[in-house]
Amino acid sequence: MRADKLNCLDPWIYPDPIALTRAAATASEALRESPSVPTAVAGPEIERLIQLLARLPGLGPRSARRAALHLIKKRDLLMAPLAAALQSAMEKIAICRICGNLDTQNPCAVCSDPRRDPSIIIVVADVADLWALERAHAVDARYHVLGGTLSPLDGVGPEDLSIEALITRAHAPEVKEVILALNATVDGQTTAHYITDLLAGAGVKATGLAHGVPVGGELDYLDEGTLTAAIRSRTPF
Repeated sequence: MRADKLNCLDPWIYPDPIALTRAAATASEALRESPSVPTAVAGPEIERLIQLLARLPGLGPRSARRAALHLIKKRDLLMAPLAAALQSAMEKIAICRICGNLDTQNPCAVCSDPRRDPSIIIVVADVADLWALERAHAVDARYHVLGGTLSPLDGVGPEDLSIEALITRAHAPEVKEVILALNATVDGQTTAHYITDLLAGAGVKATGLAHGVPVGGELDYLDEGTLTAAIRSRTPF
């Protein structure tokens, strides 16, 4: 296309690229010089509530805003009872001096229950794992919460966990078995092997959870690691 035809092109359809660059630079400069627009849409108390809710697991900024708005709308029915429950929990909940569970009594309800089998101790990494096993009602035994798992990369060593207290409990004459209910991860299995070595002189049986096909699971949807563990842990039918 010749230069004379370029000059006669409609400027609205074919704008000058140099002019566009200058306009963009001018707009960017104006934005930098203009005062910042406030982003807060509510008072500091509400913003503080949203920020605290956003720290909860599974809640992001948007979910926290929705939760905060719901609480504010239900102040009498929900917010006030929730605030009272949180205050009471902060004052009364303690760590069980025997197993490490969280409860409002010390020792906790599990350790104080005489119906529990004292010959079995189930070792878990966290209180959430204890609660999960309790919901399953799989066994009426005692528990021991380690407070985590060994993780050299994160700087978590044996002295950071409640392993010494577990070994002491395992040496009690009434204890016959220690079930290592730890996650099937590298850190979880490393912790299980470490505890198993320490239990060698306690005269108790150390067992672990079975790994394999879940109840109701279909083989086609399972990963190779799960299938391999299921084959190796096969039992008579």
